[in-house]
Amino acid sequence: MSDLDRDREAFLRVAERGREAAAVLAPLPRSVKDAALHAVAGALVERAAEIVKANAGDVARAREAGISEYMIDRLSLDEERIAAIAAAVRSVAALPDPVGETVRGSVLPNGLDLRQIRVPLGVVGIIYEGRPNVTVDAAALCLKSGNVAMLRGSSSAFDSNTVLVGIMQDALRGTGVPADAVQLVPGTSRESVKHLMRARGLVDVLIPRGGASLINSVVEGSTVPVIETGVGNCAVYVDAAADVDLAVDILVNAKTQRPSVCNAAETVLVHADIADAFLPRALAALKAKGVTVHGDERVRAAGEGVVAATEDDWYAEYLSLDLAARVVGSLDEAVAHIRRYGSGHTEAIVTGSQPAAKRFVALVDSAAVMVNASTRFTDGEEFGFGAEIGISTQKLHARGPMGLPELTSTKYVVTGEGHLK
Repeated sequence: MSDLDRDREAFLRVAERGREAAAVLAPLPRSVKDAALHAVAGALVERAAEIVKANAGDVARAREAGISEYMIDRLSLDEERIAAIAAAVRSVAALPDPVGETVRGSVLPNGLDLRQIRVPLGVVGIIYEGRPNVTVDAAALCLKSGNVAMLRGSSSAFDSNTVLVGIMQDALRGTGVPADAVQLVPGTSRESVKHLMRARGLVDVLIPRGGASLINSVVEGSTVPVIETGVGNCAVYVDAAADVDLAVDILVNAKTQRPSVCNAAETVLVHADIADAFLPRALAALKAKGVTVHGDERVRAAGEGVVAATEDDWYAEYLSLDLAARVVGSLDEAVAHIRRYGSGHTEAIVTGSQPAAKRFVALVDSAAVMVNASTRFTDGEEFGFGAEIGISTQKLHARGPMGLPELTSTKYVVTGEGHLK
């Protein structure tokens, strides 16, 4: 048997155990799932030293490979971060359980009682990059929503993820939740990812979390249904009727509060009628925060240090202290730019005009639209949903922050009294 065949056999064994666990997990009551989550949280804290030791090996190898310090920081775990991860698990336990919730229901004219209720998706495969905290976050969200988590993190975090999954599985034993409800896809090769992507019939849905190349490769290569998440080329449009001070504050926050996340602003579009008042102040405020602005001709004329924007800049998800800037002649021109170059994540308008705000909201086809607020608010926690598995930028099933309800499907329950058709 070749190595490839052995890897596939190992994956199939894991996937089949996950499928069996899904049948056990789906009908469990909230009390059992919450107790299991608290057991997981406690075990993570108690065994933090094991996690830190495994993570140190991953970090050392990453440094030897020349990975950037920014990525090293995302990879690194210490006892403080582990305690925060455990606290996040407890917060998931405190959230309402969506399973069994009635979405709609009625008594039909023929007397049949019809209800549409939420049910788990089943086995959820999650492919993600870098951060080992996602291993625990994703597992907790899946467990709470009655789903088995089939996890495939990056090879750079393999030792950390292996220990984390082992600790979670140990904690689940004896709780009523099957230990196989949390699974790590075996192997670190690209083939192991392909096994997961082609496991139609064993895996119900895939959720990729990461950059555009990861998401595109999963969408294009998977036979399992995919929920797209995360790529955020988010734009802030400063309307002619904007308050300049408010617009500067919103833009600086949207770009610099945390530039490496998907809901950070990557583009600013400025109406020509307000450009002379807005641009000098905005460019000075951005420069003070270390932002490099990539601008069109009018933006470059408004301040020093602006570099010429290229066509690629309008498409860019920088995830850094870079910002593309353009002057537009109208709200409709701003919308046309967003429709051409945007990723459908989050857009914002800053305006004092209610008609302009209404038109922008109606025309912009993104998962979230902000009016006089920072793009940084597109987040499950900020929306009051609690934890999230990611931000969906597609239009099927789930769109925007994906909380627990978005990790469910529905089924119809019809109750009669001997009804015959």
